[in-house]
Amino acid sequence: MPSDLTVYVVDDDPSVRDALGLLLGVRGYRTAIFASGEDFLSAWRPEWAGCLLVDIRMAGMDGLTLQRELGRRGCAIPVIVISGHGDVALARQAFKANASDFLEKPFDHDKLLAAIDEALSRERENRQRQRSRASGLDSLRVLTPREREVMRLVVTGRHNRDIAPALGISVRTV
Repeated sequence: MPSDLTVYVVDDDPSVRDALGLLLGVRGYRTAIFASGEDFLSAWRPEWAGCLLVDIRMAGMDGLTLQRELGRRGCAIPVIVISGHGDVALARQAFKANASDFLEKPFDHDKLLAAIDEALSRERENRQRQRSRASGLDSLRVLTPREREVMRLVVTGRHNRDIAPALGISVRTV
């Protein structure tokens, strides 16, 4: 599912980075590759959209620490955790930190691509919800104080026929 979103790959193993970059590039995904969690965080911008594919065990900052730091910074990008040392405790920690998936190395390419597609789809839906929410807030900002007063009563569940006399206006005006 190549798209306008980016797959951010963070792994300290150059051969894994190269292989993932090649696989994803051949399949048409836009990628950005990082050798460490620190490198990713120093480059990261809040407007980045896509998903993060991160190794759980790396020298320096590990994948869980990176995941938690992104959460602390308000980044809700979907995270797919990969590990050559997968165990239940690590997977549980990753999911508690809101990982969208956990894959063990060596992983099946089709499973990896399916996990990425699902994460990108989720990210796209989240971005659309944010745009809709922002659009709704923009609409509220242009209301006059009187229109806001009417809206406040409407959203409480009151009927037009009840609102009109309370505000001294006609039912049609509501």
